[in-house]
Amino acid sequence: MNRLFLSVLPLAITVGACGSSSDPSLDQTGANPDLPEQNDALLPAMEIPTPAGWNGELPTVPDGFKIRPIAENLKIPRQLLILPNGDILVAEGSGGKAPKVRPKDVIAGWIKGQGKSPVEGGDRLTLLRDADGDGQTDLQTTFAKGLDAPYGLAFVDGSIFVANQGNLLRFEYTDGMTQASGPPVEVTKLPAVINHHWTKAMTASSDGSKLYVGIGSNSNVGERGMDVEEDRAVIWEIDPETGASRIFASGLRNPTALAINPWTDALWTVVNERDELGPQLVPDYMTSVREGAFYGWPYSYYGQHVDPRIQPQRPDLVQKAIRPDYALGSHVAALGLSFTTSGGLGEPFTEGAFVGQHGSWNRKDPSGYRVVFVPFANGRPAGKPIDVATGFLKDGHARGRPVGVAYDRERRALFIADDVSNTVWRIDPTVTTEQATEPIRRSNSD
Repeated sequence: MNRLFLSVLPLAITVGACGSSSDPSLDQTGANPDLPEQNDALLPAMEIPTPAGWNGELPTVPDGFKIRPIAENLKIPRQLLILPNGDILVAEGSGGKAPKVRPKDVIAGWIKGQGKSPVEGGDRLTLLRDADGDGQTDLQTTFAKGLDAPYGLAFVDGSIFVANQGNLLRFEYTDGMTQASGPPVEVTKLPAVINHHWTKAMTASSDGSKLYVGIGSNSNVGERGMDVEEDRAVIWEIDPETGASRIFASGLRNPTALAINPWTDALWTVVNERDELGPQLVPDYMTSVREGAFYGWPYSYYGQHVDPRIQPQRPDLVQKAIRPDYALGSHVAALGLSFTTSGGLGEPFTEGAFVGQHGSWNRKDPSGYRVVFVPFANGRPAGKPIDVATGFLKDGHARGRPVGVAYDRERRALFIADDVSNTVWRIDPTVTTEQATEPIRRSNSD
């Protein structure tokens, strides 16, 4: 057993009793989140609910909606892609093998490990088909295997693109295929040195001419040195034909899901912000992504709020830092993003974005562990998050942790990947749009 681990294990066991509590009066969602004073503790607050079964129960959804599992016994489902014929692809896997550089990295890794499924990642794509349209899966089969921690998925003009942790692949696809017809073609390599944040989120531009891939940082806040952060904490724009790439935007610590805003055609992302500044710093966020823009990491957060831990400082970059559009709450770990179209699920989920929140580890009172809906108006966020699916936490345990979300306008349904219960969930309205007008419980992540 690792000697460093043995030396810090007693601290890891007792660290749950350490750390400051959150202030429930702070409002950390929306365009102007409350940002408290920084608290860079030697041992930050760390606690994570351990896995537990559903035991016949289901996640909680609002009145007028139903939820059910449509696929179980998966191997760490992460992101979802709805194909043109309605089949669903599920990327399954887990990657990253970054070495620990500080004792508290060992502690954090051990604590985060307690919240994971014991199942080994599948390194595959699973296809789900509802042939008769009754809302249940009739076929669950392996579409492709032998991948390397697949995460981001996109479909463009007869091709399925898969972002492994180290490269971007293309599978040729014809409507109705249940298995890849052959090995994939590599489009381009992706930055994979260290891979502290290994997930490579992806989406395609609305015209299919470009792919966008999110590449997370190799550290929390530059503690490994900035040399290993080359081409990290960025979003790449990639030509799917040639593999040519460029940095589209930078300073995004870990852009974990990407989607195109259907009302503006702009690229949007959800980003997991930095840790260890306190239970309510820094809020994870959702934002439009401007070409050439810098979003602060690691030198600042939420615009010009300087992080003193990174040296040397870069006031020139801080001055350029863009303030994100919408805060989701501190440490909620947003990993899923999907916009509604064609009236969404009905009121109040008509115009806006669904966000899967995987859940916190860097605070005493868990945050996230839910799916929320952010209302939009005129292509912009316009209201507080609304709970869509909750109940993933019970009696101090996590029965599930949401990752990718995918809204299907044809079936008027929302699909959720859950990588603790290894399930894909489906949410449908049970009443007409006109009837679904009862007040919906608002999210209270912080």
